[in-house]
This record gives sequence, C-alpha cells and structure tokens, in this order.
Amino acid sequence: MNGTAWAAGALRGLRRRVFSPSLVRRLLGAQMALLTLLWSLAVGFVLAENETDHALLNTDQIYAAALHLADSAAEHAAWQREGLRLFDVSLRSQPGMDGPAELLPSILVERGGRELYRSPNAPSGVATRRLDRVETFELDGKRWHARTRQARPGGARMTMFAPDHGWNLFVTLNSHGYYLLPLLISLPLLLLPAWLSIRVALRPWHRVAQELALRGPQDLRPLAFQAQYRELAAMVEALNALMLRVDKSAARERSFIADAAHELRTPLAAMRVNVEALLVQAGSVRDKQLLSGIVSSARRATRLVSQLLTLMRSDAIAGDASERVALDELLQDRLAALSGLAAVRWVELELSAEPGFTVCGQRESLISLVDNVVENAIKYGPGGGVVRVALRRAGQGASVQEAVLTVEDQGPGIAPALRERVFDRFFRDPAQTQSGSGLGLAIAQAAAARHGGRIALLDGEGGGLLVEVRLPLAA
Repeated sequence: MNGTAWAAGALRGLRRRVFSPSLVRRLLGAQMALLTLLWSLAVGFVLAENETDHALLNTDQIYAAALHLADSAAEHAAWQREGLRLFDVSLRSQPGMDGPAELLPSILVERGGRELYRSPNAPSGVATRRLDRVETFELDGKRWHARTRQARPGGARMTMFAPDHGWNLFVTLNSHGYYLLPLLISLPLLLLPAWLSIRVALRPWHRVAQELALRGPQDLRPLAFQAQYRELAAMVEALNALMLRVDKSAARERSFIADAAHELRTPLAAMRVNVEALLVQAGSVRDKQLLSGIVSSARRATRLVSQLLTLMRSDAIAGDASERVALDELLQDRLAALSGLAAVRWVELELSAEPGFTVCGQRESLISLVDNVVENAIKYGPGGGVVRVALRRAGQGASVQEAVLTVEDQGPGIAPALRERVFDRFFRDPAQTQSGSGLGLAIAQAAAARHGGRIALLDGEGGGLLVEVRLPLAA
C-alpha cells in the first residue's frame, strides 16, 4: 500500500513538473520555433531562386538554338536525337537547376506532328494552343507553364515546360523529405545544447531566488546580489524598492502600536486605581459586582497592552547583538518570577532541567518566550494543578544538537485542528473560557523562530497540552 501511494505521489509530481508552466520550456519552445521559421525562410528563398525556370520560357535564344539543331540535323535522325538530348542535359545543368528531375524544366521537339525528342520528365498529353505565349495548365494535380515556338513555317516546333513554383513545388520538396527531414533530425539534437545554454543563462535568476528563500519574514534588507545584467538588474531594483516600502510600512505600524500601547498604560493604571478605591468604599453588593467587573476588564486591557509592547519589543530587538544565555539558569529565574502568579491559582511549578545548555541569542526574547508559555500553562490549567517544565538535550551524536524545552499542563488542551491557527495573532480557541489577548503563542513562536528554533503543540501525558520548544545549542 505504501509503495502504491509512493508511486502515485511520484506520478503526480512528474505530471506537475511536465505540465506546469516553465520559463525554461517557454524559452526552448521559442528557440525551436525560431529555428523552424528560419528554415522555412531558407526553403522559401530556395523556391524563389528556382523561379529562374520561368525566365527560361521567355529566353528566345534557347529556342533558337534547339530549333536550329533540330532543322540542321533533320536528315540524320540519330544525330538529331542525340544532339537534342545533349542540349536538354546542358539546359538542366545550368546554375540554379539543382533539385529533383520533376522540378526541372523539360522540352518537347516535334515536326509535322511527329515527335523528335521528349525530356524524360516532360508531361504527356498536353498541347499548347498558341505560339510564343506562356500558357498554364493542370495535369495530374500539378500546375505547369508551357511555351511553344517555331522558327519558320513547316519547321520544327519546340515546347518548353516548367513546373509551377509555389505550393506544388513545396509539396514536392516535402514529399522528398527536403523540408521536414532536416527539422526532424536537427531539432532533437539541438534541444540539449539549447537547454544547457538556457540553464547557464538563468543562473543569476536562481541565485536571486536562493537568496530570497534564505530570508526570514523580518529580514527586509536589500538583496546582496549585484545584478550585472540589465533585465535582472531591473527586477532586483524593483524587489529592493518593494522590501524598502514594506519595511517602512511595518516600522510605522510597529511604532504606532507601541506608542498607542505605551500611552494606554497610564490611563488604564489610573482607572484601575480609582475603581479599586471605589470598590473599597462601595456599600451595596450590586455596586461591588459592577466595580469588580470594571477592575477585571481593566486588568485584561492592561495585560493586552503589555503583550502588545512585548510583541513590538521582540520585533525591534531582532537585529540586536546576540549573547550566550544559559537556559537552565534562565528557567530558574523565570519560574521564580512567576511563582506569585502560580500561588494565586494554587498551581505547583515543577522544574527538571539538565545543566550546561547554552543558546546564542537575545536574552529578552528568550524571557518573553518562557514567560508566555509558562503563563499560559498556569492560566489555562486547572486550579490546584501541576505545571511541569523540563529541559533536555536532543540529537545526541548528531551534527546539530538541540535543547528541548517542554511545558506541560493539566488543562483541557487545544484541538488538533486549531493547533496551527492559535499561533496567529489575536486568534483564540473558541472553546476557551479564560480571558486572554491571543498574542502569547504568537510571541513565543516569533522568539523561537528568531533563534533558529521551532515550537509545537502536542498532547500531554495527563490529557493536557504539552508545548515543545526546540532551540539549537550554541557551539
């Protein structure tokens, strides 16, 4: 079954590669079409050159020579016939008379209705109606031009035939393979050199694509590739201009959000203090319930503002200098700082960390990563539950070793269908009853990606959610 599925996938991939639009295939087709066009023009030129046969029909000297030969050797039939044969051969041996015999001019010499000589390729059963006039007629699906001339009354008459040059001549050439055969032989032999030349010519485009593929979503610096070619330089300049505009737009948005969040902190704090003071002085139960709701809303708004500031700060420090951070010491410090939040909900924090793990990165970004993941576990886990934090090594003996940080709670978890979407900013699980901003996992994912790591949501052993963060260890 696995083999069948693999074969079906390979077939789909091959079909996609063959039938999907390709610039290389388009250039190859253009080259082959151009070659075919040039060959057709060459054949057309040859056909045009062969129009000299028509000029022969109006050359009186040729008629005069043949008729004089026929009349002067009238008493010697054998000499007369041999002379006319040699004359016919020499006529068809002139420059520009190369080609199949049926495409060359032919002659018919007669006297008094008796045939003296006929070229092997001369059409039979044709009689011209008038002397010294070029006439056109069809015979066996071919068009012919003919002219008859007689030097003196009662003397020999000579008729010269020339095939009609045009489509009939092209069909004759094609029937002998003079048109299609060179194309069928040359095109396959030219495909590989043409493909190689196109691939070599497109190398600068591939270098630009590789540089873009290695960029992160936050890396909007101009491309380092210096284009030397006019066509590629225009595209690189357009890309650099686009990234500059996007960078400026993103910077304005970050600045606006950070400024707005910073400005909101003071009025929210003042409102919360005032409402808490009114709550102490409230007399009725209803007033206390209303004021408690306002305090809770102010607390959520303050949390959202704090998360926005953290998110903007994490984006701003993306380019800061890196430092070596001991993960086990960082976890101990952050769990100690979060112990107060855990105590409010009667949640026990357990830490199991192997020592000596060091990550090269920004300390503040790693702090926001740990805080958001552990805070979520405390917040969404059941009161009186346990949050287990573990740090271990992965990739023993491998070229790339990673530190694996896991945070497991005993809460309801997140449905597998939503485990990708919860990393989107401001998206929250619809089944979640706890209040939140929907930014915690987005901040954690951004911090992990900034350090070359990744984050995943898995099922915990106790049925809760297990958050796994993998970070590459410093050398």
